[in-house]
Amino acid sequence: MTALAELPPLRESLEAHGLLARKSLGQHFLLDLNITRKIARLAAVGDGDLVIEVGPGPGGLTRALLETGAEVVAIEKDARFLPLLEELGAAAPGKLRVELADALRADEVEIAAGRPANIVSNLPYNVGTPLLVKWLTGPFQPAAMTLMFQKEVAQRIVAAPGASAYGRLAVIAQACAQAQIVMDAPARAFTPPPKVDSAVVRLTPRADRPAPALLEALQTVTAAAFGQRRKMLRSSLKTLGGEALCASAGIDPARRAETLSIAEFQGLAAALGR
Repeated sequence: MTALAELPPLRESLEAHGLLARKSLGQHFLLDLNITRKIARLAAVGDGDLVIEVGPGPGGLTRALLETGAEVVAIEKDARFLPLLEELGAAAPGKLRVELADALRADEVEIAAGRPANIVSNLPYNVGTPLLVKWLTGPFQPAAMTLMFQKEVAQRIVAAPGASAYGRLAVIAQACAQAQIVMDAPARAFTPPPKVDSAVVRLTPRADRPAPALLEALQTVTAAAFGQRRKMLRSSLKTLGGEALCASAGIDPARRAETLSIAEFQGLAAALGR
């Protein structure tokens, strides 16, 4: 902690290395340690915990996570940031490992090596949603996730049935986890400022998370139902059985996708599996 506190401000480090954010990689840096420390507190990680961070960039959130005593594996696609992250690692010996890789292709099961792992990240905007779906539905099951998204995406994750933001992402996320927006972050908090505000979502796995086969069926059903969300289920689910599928799940085929609860979608998925 003492060595970390002696590091120069992140803005100075970026200037010293001549680094700027790359729009093509969806990079927007969080340089305010007050904000990154709050995210680390919301993640509820501490000494001895394993944290996987995606897209650390210059290491603002990484520094805050290391200050908690957690062990951090940082997955970074942009090699330009390796020198800055190496400086952080030197200030927290044995606590930081950097993987130069594309997070969409990373094997988190191998990275965690059997240990429970939290994912805490200010996600690059252009890959935030596919990464979340990967962690919700894939073989790797995080102990918890504390993730920064564009605010619109965060609202889609936590949306309730009937809300305009309710869709496939809400169903998949809430079937697998308790999801809650725990912090807002205005655009001005980032360097460079994006065009939209952001929010942090905390996701805690459900004990009754769907089994892999049911989860696969749930993805199929929600893709069809919300792919034509203004149509009645008898039409939007026609390729999956339409009225017969709805009858098997005890659901009125005249309803539309946005009116169904998470449990009702799981009922449709179970019926599809049968």
